[in-house]
Amino acid sequence: MKATRQIAGFSAALLAVLSAQAQTFQNLDFEQANPVIDPGYYPPYGVTAASALPAWTVYVGTVLQTGVLQNVTTEGTAAVEIFGGNYPATASQPGSLDGRYSAFLEAGFNPQNTSVLLSASIAQTGTIPDGSESMQFEVWQSLPYNSAVSFGGHDLAPVVVATTATYTLYGANIAPYAGQTGQLEFTSTMPTEPGLTEFGIDDITFSTTAISPEPGIIALTAIGGLLFDARKWFGRRRIL
Repeated sequence: MKATRQIAGFSAALLAVLSAQAQTFQNLDFEQANPVIDPGYYPPYGVTAASALPAWTVYVGTVLQTGVLQNVTTEGTAAVEIFGGNYPATASQPGSLDGRYSAFLEAGFNPQNTSVLLSASIAQTGTIPDGSESMQFEVWQSLPYNSAVSFGGHDLAPVVVATTATYTLYGANIAPYAGQTGQLEFTSTMPTEPGLTEFGIDDITFSTTAISPEPGIIALTAIGGLLFDARKWFGRRRIL
C-alpha cells in the first residue's frame, strides 16, 4: 500500500509538472523555427506552419493554416510569413529583427475571392508568469492602426516604449492577467477599404517592470502610421 501511495504521489507530481510546462509560452522569439518545404503551399516559397512557427497556431481569417511563406511577401493577399537566415530587416525591407527568425503578418485579400478581405494572425495559449507587469515586443516598423494584440480576448492596447532605425519596441500592461492562462494573439486586421496592412514581430517578453512609454506617444503613433501607409514597396520580392 505504501509503495502504491508513493507511485500515485509521484505520478500526480509528474502530471503537475507536465501541465505547468504545457501552459508555459514557448518560442516567443521565433528562434525554434526549422522551416521545412511544403510543396503544396505556394511553391517554392511555402513551408509548413508547424516547422516555421513551432508552438504557434496560424490563421488567415478564421481558417487554420498548415503553411506559411518564407522570406517573401505578397501582392496584397492575406498571409503569414517567417523571415530568417540571411535576410535581416532594414528600414524599408522586412526580415529578421533579432537573431535568426521573425514572424510577419499580412492582412489582405482572400486568394480565392479578391472581393473578400481577411486578417492574418498567430496565436498561442499559455500562462502569464506570476508577478508580470508588462509584455514587450519588437515590431517592424510599427503597428498599423488596425492591428490587434490581445490576451484571453482582451485588447492589450500596446504603446511605444522605444524606437530604432529598424523596429519599434512596444509595451502593454499585462498585470491584470498575471498568473492567468489564456490565448495570446497578434493580428493584422484589414480595414473596411482595401489597403495593405502588415507588420513583423519578434522578441516577445514578460517583465516585472511596468511599461514607460515614450513622450508624445500619440503623435509618434500617428506619424508612424502615415509613414507606413506612404512607404513605397519597390525592390521587394512579392507574390500572390
